[in-house]
Amino acid sequence: MSVVSANLVKDLRERTGAGMMDCKKALDEAGGDMEKAVRVLREKGLAKSAKVSGRKAGEGLVAAYVHTGGKVGALVEINCETDFVARTDEYQALARDLAIQVVASNPRWIRRDQVPAAVLDTERDILRQEAKSSGKPPAVIEKMVEGRLEKFYKEACLLEQPFVREQDITVEEVIQRAITKMGEKIEIKRVTRFQLGEDLAGS
Repeated sequence: MSVVSANLVKDLRERTGAGMMDCKKALDEAGGDMEKAVRVLREKGLAKSAKVSGRKAGEGLVAAYVHTGGKVGALVEINCETDFVARTDEYQALARDLAIQVVASNPRWIRRDQVPAAVLDTERDILRQEAKSSGKPPAVIEKMVEGRLEKFYKEACLLEQPFVREQDITVEEVIQRAITKMGEKIEIKRVTRFQLGEDLAGS
């Protein structure tokens, strides 16, 4: 079982720009040593995306996918730095895969920092009440709540969901790999999912 803390994973991600799971694996491999983990990521070519993280992604495209039967579909705006990259087959395939992801997994947000505090408070309260029925001590209950909250993020936030075409990696890792391969900043700007008969959120 991994003893690497979430904060350490976060620090490595901010330093290298690599995906969360790649950072966790690198830290596990390095026994929690930050410098060794950075080297592991660089050797695997996963830290290159850090070089483009500060650039502006002002180009891109909007991709659409409508599932067979026409009852559910999605629009995804995915941005990059140049129109040249946006026109490539590989980039367009990525955008379409993300639209398929939205249809299949129905994310409520793109990133966890977009989840409203009120939603998190409500979710914590619900999870805490469920955990109390286990009869465990309060400290253990809080750990159970945080663990279940991570599961909530993985279900509700697009970047943390398992990728539909490769379930052992996340959408965020797919984006990071695309950044490394294409050499440009790539980010998901917004997504909208349409289900026949349903109102759009907030409408």
